[in-house]
Amino acid sequence: MSADQDGGALAVYVHWPFCQSKCPYCDFNSHVRDYIDEARFCAATLREIDHFASLTAGREVASLFFGGGTPSLMAPKTVGAVIDRVARSWPLSRDVEITLEANPGSVEAGRFAGYRAAGVNRLSLGVQSFDDDALRFLGRRHDAEQAKAALALAQDVFSRVSFDIIYARPDQTALAWGAELDSALDYATEHLSLYQLTLEPGTPFYDRAARGALTVPDGDTAAALCDVTHERLMRAGMAAYEISNFAKAGAESQHNLNYWRGGDYIGIGPGAHGRLTNGGKTLASRQIRTPERWLATVEDQGHGTAETETIEPPARSDELMMMGLRLTEGVRLDRLSPRGGLAFDELIDDARLKTLIDGGFLEQTETHLRATPSGLRVLDSVLAALLA
Repeated sequence: MSADQDGGALAVYVHWPFCQSKCPYCDFNSHVRDYIDEARFCAATLREIDHFASLTAGREVASLFFGGGTPSLMAPKTVGAVIDRVARSWPLSRDVEITLEANPGSVEAGRFAGYRAAGVNRLSLGVQSFDDDALRFLGRRHDAEQAKAALALAQDVFSRVSFDIIYARPDQTALAWGAELDSALDYATEHLSLYQLTLEPGTPFYDRAARGALTVPDGDTAAALCDVTHERLMRAGMAAYEISNFAKAGAESQHNLNYWRGGDYIGIGPGAHGRLTNGGKTLASRQIRTPERWLATVEDQGHGTAETETIEPPARSDELMMMGLRLTEGVRLDRLSPRGGLAFDELIDDARLKTLIDGGFLEQTETHLRATPSGLRVLDSVLAALLA
């Protein structure tokens, strides 16, 4: 896999696949282990960075994101070693964004100053709720007071802090969610990620739902919860820039914007995915998913890539559409055609597009196609109709 300069600035994603316990709603590539040889995994991560740097020499890195799993289980010196290697491997943009995901447990919170000294300049905290009953239901290891204390500490240490909340939980009403959201906004500074609970195949929640032991809010209730979300956040001066993400002007996550806009990114670590542009074509990479297999392969071969493939133009255009329509700005039409060699009207069926525009779900300008507020509510259905 090689990549040239036609993809603009790079984003680098580093996946730390380990957690203290597995949440019942989570389908991410995360694993619980009794023992982790952090030094070996750090060395392998650095070696995989070297591999991808050799393929993308001279590209500027605009963002670095530590995700997981639970990256805040990493020692600050491990995080620092990764940041240093990235900085030596690529030129960094002047305002490079370096984000680390963290859990509010006291062990992780005590490391915040170490992460800041290592170079992290943005923290994303997995709060998920300020209600203790909800946190127990979601399988979280912290309680509401720990979450509040971790947020206070994070905001003292970092100039940029975001946190996540999960809503549309069983039996949650719009009134109760509005009150919970008001409490969350008391602690919000510049960015919030608010995710509706989804039942992902292979998770305990999915299995419980299949047995009839768990029911999430129906479509009408979920829509009402969504309306409350947007109304409260807009009133607080945090506009939706993506279907589940809200920020004050200028505080959007640049790493995630790059992803949703179809920019190039490198995936480092077990199960990480990447997209790189080469000669007008997009190359997709996927790293080996199982941590121990990835580690052994990197030590043997210098990288843990399981698969690399070229995404053909129609499939890439569909991918850009699915990601770009999540943004309130929509998808840039000129992103869909130059690399694939196909014009927009060759990629999208006019009749289907017209039906969705006439129905008030999409709107098209000279430069963008975007979902309306009504379209964002039912985006999965809009995409299924558009790309059928």
